[in-house]
Amino acid sequence: MSDVRLGDANELSKTLGLERIVELDETAGRSRLEYRVGMHMCHSGGIAQGGFVTGWIDQAMAFAAIAAYGRDVTPMSLEIKISFFKPAAPGLVVAEGWIERRGRSTVFLEGRLLDTSGEVLAKGTSTARLMKLAG
Repeated sequence: MSDVRLGDANELSKTLGLERIVELDETAGRSRLEYRVGMHMCHSGGIAQGGFVTGWIDQAMAFAAIAAYGRDVTPMSLEIKISFFKPAAPGLVVAEGWIERRGRSTVFLEGRLLDTSGEVLAKGTSTARLMKLAG
């Protein structure tokens, strides 16, 4: 699945500025998402606040797990680590997430945030427990 437009995105995705799901690869367990960084997400000097950067990478990693395991599963973060390399400025950024190692109930994820030229702004890792959604 690729190039998915967000007509009815949930409120969290809207708050994060999710513009487009570029890619969801069920086989590889990968995702690629585009976010619009607004000035309301920035602190001094027009630099995106680190919580948003973390949220973008976290959501991309979660989408990778959901792509691989199905929409009836939600990855619950057990731990997350983000390393910041360069500031994210207002405009478009791309978050990528992928599964590094799969288990039956635990998944190890990696992700990164890039600017539109492909330069890596931040990287992240996460360990998540896979939970079936009620319903």
